[in-house]
Amino acid sequence: MDTFDKNCRRWARRFLAAVLALLALCAGIVYAIDPCLYYRMPENWKPVFFNERYQSAGMIKHIPAETVLMGTSMVANIRPSAAAEAFHSTALRITIPDGYFSEFDQAADLLFRAQDPKRLVFCLDMNTLIRDPSGVTGAMPACLYDRNPFNDAEYLLNKDTLYYSLYVLLANGWGGGQDLDESFLWNDGTVWERYEALRTYRRPDLSETVQPDDAYLASTDENLSVLTGWFQAHPDTEFIVYFAPYSILAWDRATRRGELGARFAALERACQTLTAFENASLYAPLFDREIVENLDNYCDYIHHSGEAGRLVLQKIAAGEHRITAQNYASVLSDWRQFVTSYDYLSIWDDDFFARWNAAHDAPPVWWGNP
Repeated sequence: MDTFDKNCRRWARRFLAAVLALLALCAGIVYAIDPCLYYRMPENWKPVFFNERYQSAGMIKHIPAETVLMGTSMVANIRPSAAAEAFHSTALRITIPDGYFSEFDQAADLLFRAQDPKRLVFCLDMNTLIRDPSGVTGAMPACLYDRNPFNDAEYLLNKDTLYYSLYVLLANGWGGGQDLDESFLWNDGTVWERYEALRTYRRPDLSETVQPDDAYLASTDENLSVLTGWFQAHPDTEFIVYFAPYSILAWDRATRRGELGARFAALERACQTLTAFENASLYAPLFDREIVENLDNYCDYIHHSGEAGRLVLQKIAAGEHRITAQNYASVLSDWRQFVTSYDYLSIWDDDFFARWNAAHDAPPVWWGNP
């Protein structure tokens, strides 16, 4: 029995040693390659960008910039170099697709701990502004953004980061590494034109009900409190907030879904709140007809091209479409009148139907529903 016990203990020690050795090997590989850029930017190979939420923390920590552009997928195709050009400074772009304000708050908290940017440019996505904050998915890896160094094990001892470590090496071997200016771009593989925006748009039926004007205000107030918290905590930083320029189709959609009044109420609340701070300025390319009516800027009803994004930043830097405490009421009133009286059916012109009919046996399913 004693011999059996000794053999069991010996086997257990060897098994534990083997497990620890494998864990150490995994941690060593992840640390050395650091696919999420958490410890350093690579010197001997190019980074491979594969997950915004996981890699933004490292970019924030290790890429100093005077100007930081932050937003949802609405900024994903705006190259950092476009922000650098517009604001005549070094620049970094942080994008969190379909992001919640609590996620942006984690990124901003790390940003101001890691560096002291001159300005933070935040793209205020309308859908994000009115979204219920309680719906956050938990996709943000807190261990990469918090102050606790002891939970780095979640990064180092992770099968996914081990996989991506090997992927980074293979990708570089195949010449697949990327420059920072190309990080998370999907602009080049996408068709940006009027027909594509219309083809992918599914026009809603007219809603029989209308959302009350205050439908989104509770969520809007909670979301805006994140931004105002930044303004108050960092009075020496210049904050530039702009409403993401959804296309004219987004206004057709909001009208037909009975959401127009509720969305304007949320926009009014945002204007009232964000124009009250000396270190913050608000811009509204969302109301820029040159951009939003030109559907060649879009691939769907909201997402615009990188070139359109470059134009947005240039206009902001030039002071165009600025919203102030003095003008927001008239600006919102004028735009509401514009989108309420807009002839949306005229968007679907002869060229669209010629191309549609050449590819389909029937008209769009919504056609004929005014």
